Amino acid sequence: MKNPKHNIIFEGPELVGKSYLMSQVYNYLEPKYNSGGKIMDGCHWFNCDVGIFGTAFGQITLQKYLELFEEINDTNVMAEKFHLTEAVYQKLYNNKDFDFSAIEDRLAKINTKIILLIFDEDEELLAKRLKDRLELYPHYSRIAQTPADYIKQQQLYLELIKKSKLDYLIINSSKLPNPSLVDKILSFLREK
Repeated sequence: MKNPKHNIIFEGPELVGKSYLMSQVYNYLEPKYNSGGKIMDGCHWFNCDVGIFGTAFGQITLQKYLELFEEINDTNVMAEKFHLTEAVYQKLYNNKDFDFSAIEDRLAKINTKIILLIFDEDEELLAKRLKDRLELYPHYSRIAQTPADYIKQQQLYLELIKKSKLDYLIINSSKLPNPSLVDKILSFLREK
């Protein structure tokens, strides 16, 4: 079953629920567009930031992933963190501005959309999510921050999304699970 191919970037601060909501969208797209074989080829999911964005290799990584996204022209692609994350991390951790306009020109050519996830600026909510993450991934303690730091990340994402040339949707994911959020995303993609 073919569709207008979706290229989707999920952006947003840490602890916002990107992986969870992506899994719900993936659970819809992958089986719907699977070729019917033994490979899950209806949607490809890339976690683009594995300790790379904000480093000297962040922008090289963006270029290489972008080349890959441009080549994958027959199925859906979802990216967890991409150019906005690189811009946020460069600003926060290196005090550098990152001009992502050339990357967005290329992303626009392959009809990429952004889903920006945000949360209520509620320190209790973030403290609970941080606790949950540390229970699942104890190594995260090495980079864990205060709730105020995650709120600062979010404020930068909200500033940067205004500069984007791509179609985007902002979703408040403070309450998860929440099936209506998946419906909003699928409607934005014109899947429902």
